[in-house]
Amino acid sequence: MTTPLPPFASDNYAGTHPEVLAAITAANAGFAVAYGDDPWTARLGTRVAEVFGPGAVAFPLINGTGANVVSLMALSERWGGVVTSDVAHVNTDENGAPERVGGLKMLPCPSVDGRIEPFHVERWAGQRHDVHRAHPGVLSLTQSTELGTVYSVEALRALTDTAHSLGMAVHVDGSRLANAAAALGCSLCALTTDLGVDVVSLGAAKIGGMIGEAVVVLGPDDAAPGYDGAGYDGAGYDGAGLRRRAAAAVPYLRKSTMQLASKARFVSAQLLALLGEPGAPVGGGVAAEPVAAGAAGAAGAGALGVDTAVEPLWWRNAVHANAMAARLRDGLDAAGALDPAPGGASAPEVSSAVGGVRITRPVEANAVFATLPRVAADRVRERARFYDWAPGETPDRVEVRWMCSWDTPAAAVDAFVEAVVTAL
Repeated sequence: MTTPLPPFASDNYAGTHPEVLAAITAANAGFAVAYGDDPWTARLGTRVAEVFGPGAVAFPLINGTGANVVSLMALSERWGGVVTSDVAHVNTDENGAPERVGGLKMLPCPSVDGRIEPFHVERWAGQRHDVHRAHPGVLSLTQSTELGTVYSVEALRALTDTAHSLGMAVHVDGSRLANAAAALGCSLCALTTDLGVDVVSLGAAKIGGMIGEAVVVLGPDDAAPGYDGAGYDGAGYDGAGLRRRAAAAVPYLRKSTMQLASKARFVSAQLLALLGEPGAPVGGGVAAEPVAAGAAGAAGAGALGVDTAVEPLWWRNAVHANAMAARLRDGLDAAGALDPAPGGASAPEVSSAVGGVRITRPVEANAVFATLPRVAADRVRERARFYDWAPGETPDRVEVRWMCSWDTPAAAVDAFVEAVVTAL
């Protein structure tokens, strides 16, 4: 009888990190004022200003879809539209919540490996003054993307500059922002505040939290200079004013969209455990080297060269998750299981071996996308759960997503590789 393996379906399958559980337990001592007027939420506000820059404010809420909807509503006029990628979570995986709840039209752009470019944003510029069309008021970017890729700092800067020049605000869906920062070797601030992002949906559940995320409105004084291009109000991009209005609106939007937790201290305690208490290092440094297949045993963050005594939990967890995805990719390559990419494929990470698996997207964060024979995928699924993503190159093949998390053991990755090789 074969031994079941941990799932490779989603980083939402992972448990809650022990340090987060300990923080929840500590917050459970005694009474505290409800709805966010508590010491934990106050400390979270201090910590967010340290991590994202002075003036940044955090609003803990219940889940990622709620964070996205509240963020987009806070940045938009009632007649607004949201420019985003065709595979964006706000466009494909929230059951139309931004449209049903927020009343905001999604304006999707065709992406390559989940990423869009400035010209995609510019194509919507003609709708800014057309009363018959939804007004493109917000650019929403996912970092890391739904396809496991990461926008470079330079690419994000170009996109935010373009959006602001067109009078648009910029929102980042940061459900996996930690993974992107770990991949690029930079701080959370460097991927958001420093690049002119206005509002962030800050993820926690996928990086070791239990329940809860946060809307982070960046500081008005950190906003990019205003542009003369006409925005939705005809006055162009006024970042400072926009952020002040958003920060004032979020508390009411959070309540009216059923995202205000009465016992908010337990959400704030989780975010503090991940970000660190006020005064601790903010995290972000040299990008971690991927772990070679067969190395590090059941590696934890310490085995991956991360200083667990200094780096915050979000960084440690992201480094580990990313390293496990790299280990999976490299393990398949080392085992001779990778086919060359077919002509025109975008993914460069393939070997010359022929074995049946094709990596379809660059492996840059904590996900591996690949095609393989359907019959082989079904055999592997007898050992570990994962999702089919899209049809493969031929009817007998399927694209799958293999997702790693903060607690994916290195030994489980190696066993999963072996299961794939055996199934081919």
